[in-house]
Amino acid sequence: MGIQITPSILNADFAKLGAEVARIGSADWVHVDVMDNHFVPNLTFGPTMVEALSRAASIPLDVHLMIEEPDANALAYVEAGAASVTFHVEAAAAPVRLARELRSHGARASMALKPATPIEPYEDLLPELDMLLVMTVEPGFGGQKFLDLCLPKIRRARELMRKHGVETWLQVDGGVSLETIERCAEAGADVFVAGSAVYSADDPDRMVAELRARAEAASS
Repeated sequence: MGIQITPSILNADFAKLGAEVARIGSADWVHVDVMDNHFVPNLTFGPTMVEALSRAASIPLDVHLMIEEPDANALAYVEAGAASVTFHVEAAAAPVRLARELRSHGARASMALKPATPIEPYEDLLPELDMLLVMTVEPGFGGQKFLDLCLPKIRRARELMRKHGVETWLQVDGGVSLETIERCAEAGADVFVAGSAVYSADDPDRMVAELRARAEAASS
């Protein structure tokens, strides 16, 4: 598995999401930020919107649940068409069970860590996951500044993956841009969520290509 670029539609024009997704045709995934105004102080999409987007998009959906009680709600997003579902370990009551349920229903299972949440207590969960998401901003809003203090955690996560011999993808989300993606790739990340960097560009798909090239050069 090589470098993957996953633009976040949080920074797209919500009035024409289908057309906005069409502008990033070379992306590997579409990142959909689901927020409930409880786990994070913002409110965005629900399963109905994800279902509509899945019908309009030819690119698979990577749904990031920033919600309370993901154990009870995550499967609704698989049913809505999500190919990958990320839950926050800070909100999950039974993360292993939840990851197994997501996988058993045909979705990739991913677990997210907020910037202050260490990876080490969850080392033994890595074989249960298809992807680990290290947040490089505090979740809740797009356009935030990248937190360099998260880079050592990305490195430690990659080292633990090598230790356990797992093929878990390592995603970063928050402040990813042409200026920061190389540092993330050098630290060991291979899946990159970029929102404002992509959708503020004149040509979002060209920006996807440029981000990919920067990450590939830094990881080679």
